[in-house]
Amino acid sequence: MSWTEISVSVSRENTELVEQALEQSGALAITLQDDEDNPVLEPDPGTTPLWPTVHVRGLYQAAIERGPILALLQSVPGADRPENIRWREVGDQDWERAWMDRFEPMKFGQRLWIVPSGMEIPFDPEHTEIRLDPGLAFGTGTHPTTALCLEWLDGQDVSGKSVVDYGCGSGILGIAAALKGAARVICVDNDPQALEATLDNATRNEVSDVIECLTPENYVMAPADVLLANILANPLIMLAPLLLESLRPGGLIVLSGILKEQANEVRDTYLPGLDDISITSLEGWVRLSGKRRCHPTSGAELTS
Repeated sequence: MSWTEISVSVSRENTELVEQALEQSGALAITLQDDEDNPVLEPDPGTTPLWPTVHVRGLYQAAIERGPILALLQSVPGADRPENIRWREVGDQDWERAWMDRFEPMKFGQRLWIVPSGMEIPFDPEHTEIRLDPGLAFGTGTHPTTALCLEWLDGQDVSGKSVVDYGCGSGILGIAAALKGAARVICVDNDPQALEATLDNATRNEVSDVIECLTPENYVMAPADVLLANILANPLIMLAPLLLESLRPGGLIVLSGILKEQANEVRDTYLPGLDDISITSLEGWVRLSGKRRCHPTSGAELTS
């Protein structure tokens, strides 16, 4: 089996924007490589240093349509120039080896793990473990926005609750909720490949009986106990009426995919309908969480 890889050359400042665009377009995995011979020496503790210019590489199935990917990249400075974009075919063996070389079990919070097949974690009878294989790798939790959501989920009791994962990608968040005991999980995405990956991952983790995958057109609002939306700031703002109406009074909402400088705008959009708003940041990205108001204040009936 072969794969299609896109390589986008951009400045360090725009790397995260390219990563987000590739994730949104259904990349199976994303890696970063030096675009020039510029080694990074003695980085500050806790930082993830990058080179002045970076190759951001995204891996897709061989038959991926390139047009939608290029359209998402048009808003990123540097990525809108054809000379900065390269495509190539990648053999299955090369990809699997590269994936296994890079990834290892990852822990989020106190009990939640993502574990590649063939790997084990220290024994913990109370842990929650999501299993992933190389062919289903996108959305593995390595991106800060996904990590923020998984960390939040680790600290929640969702047993017996209904959950919506809006913009599910590979379904990692919905699957985590199902493994933690959610009674029903609705995963919504406009990308058929994302829904396919979600179903494959759900089957692999033996929670396919709990998870339902839908396109936005087929999604019918049924107030949930928990709503997760790890997408981009602008869609979050546009979808605010829908997402709030998809949550029962007192239900919990988690929003991510938000750059730090966008946090206030997203917060202000949701403020009329939420109580107990909390903002948490990681590597320049933000997670916003809150509780649906039982009696919305004036202006909470948001309109698109």
